[in-house]
Amino acid sequence: MAEKLIFKYDREADILHIDKCLPYAEQESEEMGDDVVARLNPHTNEIENLEVLFFSARLLRNELLELPVIAEFQFAGRQVSGLAGH
Repeated sequence: MAEKLIFKYDREADILHIDKCLPYAEQESEEMGDDVVARLNPHTNEIENLEVLFFSARLLRNELLELPVIAEFQFAGRQVSGLAGH
């Protein structure tokens, strides 16, 4: 089952957190470049959390934020069959 994404902004550290689950100590961390850190499940190597560093600075510079991950969006709690009828 897919997890909902939770977006949290830490103003003091200027980090945007994108979470599928709460971070935990056993996760592996990997720098993805462009000041993005991935936190990985230690058993499956699946990305569970992303941390976008210097987030507000990017916004102030009108910088395009492109994350180096593949995403599939679906409505949570609702089964969607086809595009007709939304």
